Amino acid sequence: MSSVTLTAKAIRRSLLVVAATSVATTGLFSSAVIAADEQKVERIEVTGSRIQRQDMETASPVTVISSEAIRAEGFTSVDQLLQAQTSMAGAALGSSSNNGSDGVAQVDLRGMGSQRTLVLLNGRRMVNSGSGADSSVDLNSIPVAMISRVEILKDGASAVYGSDAIAGVVNIITKKDFEGFQLDLNGSTTSESDGETGEMSGLYGFNTDGGNYTFGAAYSKRESVIQSDRSWTEPGYSSFLPTGSLGSKVQNDAGEWVARSTGYDYTTSSYYQTPNERYSLFANMVQELDNDLVLTGDVLYTKRKSDQQLAPQPADVMLNVCGADGVAAGASCITLSDAMVAGGIAADDTGRVNYRRRTTDAGPRIYSQDTDTFRISAALAGELDINTGMNWDLAYTYGKNKADSSVDNSINATNLKESVYANQDAWFSGVPLTGDIVNDISFTDNANGGNEQHTVSAGLNGDLFDVSAGTVAFAIGAEYRYESGYYNPDPVTVAGDSTAAQQDATDGDYNVISVFQEVSVPFTDKLTGEFALRYDDYSTFGKASTWKVGLTYEATDDLMLRGVAATGFRAPSISELFGGDTGSYDYLDDPWGNAQDPQILVRYTSDDDLKAEESDSYTAGVVYSPSYVDGLSLTLDYWRFKVTNAITRLDVQAGLDECFANASAAACETFNIGANGDLSNLTNSLTNVGSQDTSGVDFNLAYNFEALSLDWKISNDTTYLLNFEQEGNDYTNYIDGNFGAYAEVRNNFSIQAGQDSWNVNYFNRYIGEMDDLGTGDKVDAVLYHNIAGTYFVTDMITLSAGVKNFTDEEPSTVSNGSDGGTVPEVYDTIGRQYYGGVTVKF
Repeated sequence: MSSVTLTAKAIRRSLLVVAATSVATTGLFSSAVIAADEQKVERIEVTGSRIQRQDMETASPVTVISSEAIRAEGFTSVDQLLQAQTSMAGAALGSSSNNGSDGVAQVDLRGMGSQRTLVLLNGRRMVNSGSGADSSVDLNSIPVAMISRVEILKDGASAVYGSDAIAGVVNIITKKDFEGFQLDLNGSTTSESDGETGEMSGLYGFNTDGGNYTFGAAYSKRESVIQSDRSWTEPGYSSFLPTGSLGSKVQNDAGEWVARSTGYDYTTSSYYQTPNERYSLFANMVQELDNDLVLTGDVLYTKRKSDQQLAPQPADVMLNVCGADGVAAGASCITLSDAMVAGGIAADDTGRVNYRRRTTDAGPRIYSQDTDTFRISAALAGELDINTGMNWDLAYTYGKNKADSSVDNSINATNLKESVYANQDAWFSGVPLTGDIVNDISFTDNANGGNEQHTVSAGLNGDLFDVSAGTVAFAIGAEYRYESGYYNPDPVTVAGDSTAAQQDATDGDYNVISVFQEVSVPFTDKLTGEFALRYDDYSTFGKASTWKVGLTYEATDDLMLRGVAATGFRAPSISELFGGDTGSYDYLDDPWGNAQDPQILVRYTSDDDLKAEESDSYTAGVVYSPSYVDGLSLTLDYWRFKVTNAITRLDVQAGLDECFANASAAACETFNIGANGDLSNLTNSLTNVGSQDTSGVDFNLAYNFEALSLDWKISNDTTYLLNFEQEGNDYTNYIDGNFGAYAEVRNNFSIQAGQDSWNVNYFNRYIGEMDDLGTGDKVDAVLYHNIAGTYFVTDMITLSAGVKNFTDEEPSTVSNGSDGGTVPEVYDTIGRQYYGGVTVKF
């Protein structure tokens, strides 16, 4: 992935030019404008600080990804470009997430969880979005067509932005101050002629006396890729068969009940790439009302229609056996035939037998989402007095997300059991079920949900006073934010009649009042300190105070040292506080021996008394731009993040064992275990007992030069993971389908050569060898190669084309993979892709 790390020299000029033509580029207090009659560069605000400044030198490491780099590599969604960064880990949901994603796309900085990375749009919070009561932003709501650049702040920033900025901040800056018309057409397909994507977008802008208005629209569509359509995919066999099984026995062609020897291949129905269709409208405006008053605003609306597909629903029920001990007289039951008895099928101690069936007669489970996300933000900024250098700002942001979701071909477990009792011959014959039976047991699961956000903020910033080394600058402000969310499951699911887990509705809200301040102090000509302090008061858990201290030291004209120490927090989300109870059949060992089924029902609950997660973060690094090598910049940063009081669930099995072995009143009470091992109300609630501790080193090289009559750009990003621990478990350099990948080494390299009318790019992306958490075996390293080219036909027309995964690398095999025997969120499961596009400007 071609990216640039923000350094003292290499980036300063280009971003100052951008800032000179933008308004409210990155945050609350930003009011840098280019006056129609003055053409002057004023102070700007950068991601990670609210203090406006004339340069880009801060103590925090920031990576900038330009729109040109995004297009060069053919990215059509924000999650794809972010997950390609070396600073990402884990397994963030995205286009390759088929099971349980609800079509959302997220970012997972440092692999600490998407809920611990704050996403901003033009420096202000983006509303959480997805299927309802969501804890993070759905990146699908932000079209690539509207992006000017993406800034990734890679240290804790709660003292500046508040909750969620534990691992860092992703600030997406939209296109603005545009004049004219631009049309972009982009598309791609795989070497297997599937998984096509297409995008069409338009941008129109015009200037007024002291202002600019920019409007945009985008449409994109992504087609699916079936897992079994890739030659490297091994069949994924399941014990749930279309013909059904009793106990562990299945019926053969001769009508005999024998041991099961085959399985159902679910890869023929499941996606590697999920289909997605998006419609977006966006606009930005800036209008100078008088000499020192500026009105800015931006609007975004996105509609997403997405689908995922899984194998037909597996039905797993316990059936009463007629005449068996424990079955009440008159209860519905099945009669075991002579062939069943001869095959060894018998009732258990409770008088029941397990019946499993893959309901292929109903068809695959098709998950669909129709989501709408709307956001509007407006700000008024001005100067208190032109002689004081004091600027004020007042802003309001509103965001709303609503979603309708469904699951076609869901199965009503209650109806299924009654149908088996009433139609035993039909269910146990091994032949397809009749249409009437299928209609009786199947239904479409319909749910709806949403999120809403209101934010009002005000602030003051400017220069306080002069000292011998320069000027002490400051920013102070206050903010009020209201968040609400809800999710309403289908009534069949709420009643517990579905084969899916029982779930109750979620509904809740909270508000927070915040005050914050920052000060930048030049101690000497070379040493500058940055200090931030924030106080938040939540209507739920109470108060949180965070601070940040950063230092920069310009050792020489070529070398700068930087470091940051900060505290952070994450407030519990709506779903964590007010989430409806959800049933889950977990594989557990009952030490009392009461449970007859290895899958024991556990009630997962939220807790409105949850406290905020807390964190400490540290970064220390060097920025080196040698004067003897023009165009070369190097950065090296050490980072560490520690999270305490993390919101998580306890280990149920450990609780069962402790309650049984030690008669532990605390364990029995915590998990609602009754007398003599009564598990009828077994409960696992969210609580503040989790922890994370991760550290590593980031290295970046950027080199721009001329040679052989060509302009060259070389970039290399490396992240070396030193440690990742969660809840006391060490996941460093491990991969697993449940939590993703924490590779010790990730590296991105790019080189570009070109002239005024053309350029050619080569990129490679390396994910190092890891250990398989399930087996301990080595999981092979992968090196992806991408090639792209751009040709500027005229000043109006630009053509681009490229190939992703040029060598068609196969994903590494993971024993406990999340899908298809691998982890699609980590490895490329699509294969070689060809893409191209055309841009026309008027």
